[in-house]
This record gives sequence, C-alpha cells and structure tokens, in this order.
Amino acid sequence: MNFVAKSFEELTKEELYEILKARCEIFIVERGMRCQDMDGMDQVSRHFLLEEEGKILAYLRAFYDEAEGAVKIGRVLTITHGIGLGAKLMSGAIEDIKKNMKSSKIYVDAQKHAIGFYEKMGFKTVSGEFLEEGVVHVKMELY
Repeated sequence: MNFVAKSFEELTKEELYEILKARCEIFIVERGMRCQDMDGMDQVSRHFLLEEEGKILAYLRAFYDEAEGAVKIGRVLTITHGIGLGAKLMSGAIEDIKKNMKSSKIYVDAQKHAIGFYEKMGFKTVSGEFLEEGVVHVKMELY
C-alpha cells in the first residue's frame, strides 16, 4: 500500500479516473448523496490517497480556503471501512499539509456520524449542526 500526495497537475489520467470513480462509488452509490462532485476545487487541491496496484483504497483532498484563512479537507473516503485506512490516510495528509501548505489551521465539514473519527485525529467541533448536500455536518478544526 502506498501513500501518495500530489497536486492536480501531478496526477496521472489513471489516478484521476480512479479518484473520481472512488468518489462516485462512495458518495453517490453507497451514501446516495445527490451533489455536484466535480465542483471546480480539484484543480486547486492537493490530493492524498492510499493506493495499491493502481486502485484507490482511501482518498481525500485539501485546498486553501481564502475566506477561512485555513486549509479545508474534504471528499474523505475509504473503500473498505473499519480497518484503519482512514486514520492512516488522515495522519499522512495532516503531516503533509502542515509541511507543504503552510497553514496553522486545518478544518473539515464533518458528517455527523464521523465526528468521533475526526476527534481521534485531534479535530475539535466548532459549530452547531448544519445540512450540506442533505446530510448533517459540523465544522471541526485542528491547530
């Protein structure tokens, strides 16, 4: 299993295809979300993945949000749940973000069911609940 961190320009066509396929599989098929996944932020994001033999096992992206003055993590997914892939990916991504994205604050709009996961990674809830794409979320920050 390989940890990969790349800008949009560094992604191969095959990696981009596998990322979009994984996001569709988890967010559209598994969770039934109805959203515009390709929102124009991929091109300004740093992409993090765990991959094995060209297949995405876990993925997230991060980009600098000018309005918040912080790096936002989003599109967090694991193909196989409950075996530690999310924690491995998130740990590597946080380390890389702190080193390469030069921001003292990282935040995520966390789905309510994932709050415990983000708390284990050091994030703190800083908002009440809100709906995003029809799913209950809270804003969480890490310094």
